[in-house]
Amino acid sequence: MNDLALGRMKAGKMNQTEAAYAALLEQQRTAGEIAWYRFEGLKLRLADNTFYSPDFAVMRADGLMECHEVKGFWRDDARAKIKIAADLYPFRFIAVMKRRKKDGGGWSEEVFE
Repeated sequence: MNDLALGRMKAGKMNQTEAAYAALLEQQRTAGEIAWYRFEGLKLRLADNTFYSPDFAVMRADGLMECHEVKGFWRDDARAKIKIAADLYPFRFIAVMKRRKKDGGGWSEEVFE
């Protein structure tokens, strides 16, 4: 099955939810809450021939590095990869999901440490 048919974009291209989250990150950067962010800015080795690329690498204003993963829904392999990455690397890993307007809007967060 073609991954693009499952809603995945080509590398380097944001989907609609990722673009909405990038707009939020840009607002936070302008407000001085974060110092820097980059879409698909990191590629982390988890094991031989196994890598994880978080959707956004984010440096907070205090210098702490975070990896933000934007999700519409979880696949088991994605949840496993972010947990493994959180065990291996000294970054804070955060998964965000866009809330529906009827549920108050905004973003929900799940932190992996």
